Amino acid sequence: MLALATTKASFSAFPVGESSLLKLSTDPTLPAPLRPLRSFVITDASVPTGFQAYIGFEGRTPMDGLPPGSSTIVLPEEFSYLADGDVLRIIPAKTTVRVLYRRRSRQNFALVTERCNNYCLMCSQPPKPTDDSWLVDELLQLLPLIDRETREITFTGGEPTLLGDRFLTILRECSSWLPDTAIHILSNGRTFSNAAFTEKYAEIRHRDIMVGIPLYSDLSHRHDYVVQADGAFDETIRGILNLKRLRQRVEIRVVLHRQTVDRLPELAHFIARNLRFVDQVALMGLEMTGFTRANLQTLWIDPYDYRELLREAVEILDSAHVQVKIYNHQLCVLHRTLWRFARKSISDWKNEYLAECSDCAAREQCGGFFTSAKLRYSDHIEAVRAAEPVLA
Repeated sequence: MLALATTKASFSAFPVGESSLLKLSTDPTLPAPLRPLRSFVITDASVPTGFQAYIGFEGRTPMDGLPPGSSTIVLPEEFSYLADGDVLRIIPAKTTVRVLYRRRSRQNFALVTERCNNYCLMCSQPPKPTDDSWLVDELLQLLPLIDRETREITFTGGEPTLLGDRFLTILRECSSWLPDTAIHILSNGRTFSNAAFTEKYAEIRHRDIMVGIPLYSDLSHRHDYVVQADGAFDETIRGILNLKRLRQRVEIRVVLHRQTVDRLPELAHFIARNLRFVDQVALMGLEMTGFTRANLQTLWIDPYDYRELLREAVEILDSAHVQVKIYNHQLCVLHRTLWRFARKSISDWKNEYLAECSDCAAREQCGGFFTSAKLRYSDHIEAVRAAEPVLA
């Protein structure tokens, strides 16, 4: 899993070798038969009996008066955001707690493998050639604990489809446990060039599932350079075609940086002519983490400097009736004609705003910044004044 946060904690009365998942409750009236399956988050002096464990926070939670022999965890105060329905992985032997799922969050991500057959210049999760099959085991344990009303879960990597049938097992479990939760898969699309695998994927028939596949250029050699894999462009295109042949939903994702923006209008024409049937196109700002840090000189371009190319590309796609969205951009660096395409897409746990944004009239509609963006900001960040029209 892609842990939302990891911390050291104080444990009491837990078996040292035990590693397990805990689903949290803040409901002191939870029926007694359900309490052994939940861990109670202490919010006041009233502590009900019968729960699997009790969780408090340093400096704010009194841990006396608990039922005798209770298993307890004391977390740093900054984890006091934990709420009913959240799920933790606890590792008492390492005094470690990982937050795996937040019920109230709009974005929950699951890292299913760190292996990948691309080596993208701007990869935010650099691949590792290790056996990390335990991630799948953990995820299969987690899925039954996730609230049925969760809006969306994103599966990411590495490259999830390299797991083959094990990844398809995850998706089948989602169909059983979370039939109404939207599933978004971040994949390079290359495995879907295998028609047999794609047919197995299509047979799962989850009611709301989409594969987000990157396409970085209309030129095969340019795409292959960005992903550092010869032949990747051809496999990616075949993967998209195989998915759409079986009426599966596909999103094309384009990360905008110095190696992709100069031919952005040409890529938009390519999509409009050849891949018009995709379900949406996401044009995405650069995240300053992972390999981006090492390749910053090769990748960085001020978003304001490609605003004309971005506007042209969006107009091409929109005029071809291709749904297009702009992610990870600040409204003040975009043409106003593009504001209706912009989305707040950065996960809440890694989203922030600058001092310049404090009195911005469009702040609530603006995507803001990745917390990792401290490395480089646009030189054109400025507040939108209240007298100016903002998004509805």
